[in-house]
Amino acid sequence: MTTTQPDPEWPLYEVFIRSKRGLNHVHVGSLHAPDAEMALLHARDVYTRRNEGVSIWVAKSADITASSPLEKDPLFAPSGDKVYRHPTFYDIPSNVPHM
Repeated sequence: MTTTQPDPEWPLYEVFIRSKRGLNHVHVGSLHAPDAEMALLHARDVYTRRNEGVSIWVAKSADITASSPLEKDPLFAPSGDKVYRHPTFYDIPSNVPHM
């Protein structure tokens, strides 16, 4: 049996799995693949071996822009005076699961 090693030129993809309906996707890891379709198939094989996922997202690492934890205060401070942006401002209906 021959195994194919990932080509170092293949882009890196970040993998997100939703474990149950109604829950958020969670970052579970990264993998190299030649394209998004292959990344999705490899993610299924690597990260959902026991059928624990209902949905998979893959995104090229290069396409993700993230803030630094050091930027927390200047980035999020403007929302402090907007109480309607806080989840506690709203009443959640009792029939809404996973909130």
